[in-house]
Amino acid sequence: MATRHDTAALPSKGGAAPGRPSKDSAPMDKDQRRRAKLSRRWQRDMRWSPYAFVSPFFLLFIAFGLFPLLYTGWASLHQVELTAPTDMSWVGLKNYTRIFDDEFFWNAAQNTLTIGIIATVPQLLIAMGIAHILNYKLRASTFYRVAMLAPYATSIASASLVFVLLFGYDYGMINWALDFVGVDPIDWQGDKWPSQFAVSAIIIWRWTGYNALIYLAAMQAIPQDLYESAALDGASRWKQFIHVTLPSLRPTILFTVVVSTIGASQVFGEPLLFDANKGASGGAEHQFQTLGLYLYEQGWINQHLGRASAIAWTMFAILIVIGIINQLISRRLRASS
Repeated sequence: MATRHDTAALPSKGGAAPGRPSKDSAPMDKDQRRRAKLSRRWQRDMRWSPYAFVSPFFLLFIAFGLFPLLYTGWASLHQVELTAPTDMSWVGLKNYTRIFDDEFFWNAAQNTLTIGIIATVPQLLIAMGIAHILNYKLRASTFYRVAMLAPYATSIASASLVFVLLFGYDYGMINWALDFVGVDPIDWQGDKWPSQFAVSAIIIWRWTGYNALIYLAAMQAIPQDLYESAALDGASRWKQFIHVTLPSLRPTILFTVVVSTIGASQVFGEPLLFDANKGASGGAEHQFQTLGLYLYEQGWINQHLGRASAIAWTMFAILIVIGIINQLISRRLRASS
């Protein structure tokens, strides 16, 4: 009986033995391994590179943001002096209860509120008017937009120095103009309300252009079809502004109000430099001392770091309340729109 040979099991001529890779397929395996290695490296790069790019921010935030915040919260529960910052004695909530019994704290809080209102309301109204004018086609509109940012780019020290000269009692240009029309000179630094108006004037001058450009950017995003439809219905420019522009700017207005309110609660440089002779006291009778000045006075002049830390956390709580109110108002606006 003839034996049947399985030709499939025999290697072909010039071929390799079964189970052993041929010379022609070996480079292909190396290429595949190289591609697989590059693919894994690319996947790791795509996964971890974003974290590496943003890691400097988180490192700086931890070092100069999170750690000081936590340390300040811990120091607010202790009695600690600037001369010995590592010598702490536990007092619990005594620094907080002492703050609310301090008449100077409530005076600073009231001054912060009044200066914030005096500075914020006219500032946003003027910014809205300027943005409405710049929204029309004007010659050299780019120049006007850059000029709006010039006060914002000016340092607080320079601006405050100029306004101190303007509001001087004996030599100031404001009193000179008032005397020219028969009005007696005003003690802009010594009286309560004039000093707060003067400090608010510095804030208005510095931040009006910044808010005007925000409003201008929002106005330019409003579809022109709305204005064309209103014009066809016979609406004047004033009615277009009331019924088209303002409703479209509600989210932007809310944003600027919240940001300006937060900025007003942290006013520091303007009142400090407005009357540099009085330091952080905000005038001889603390008539324009804000919460920022009160915190600075307690921490760096009176050297009570624990009490200053409690003031800082109280201001932080106020900002949280402002943020919650902003969130509630935003939800209602979105629900009504």
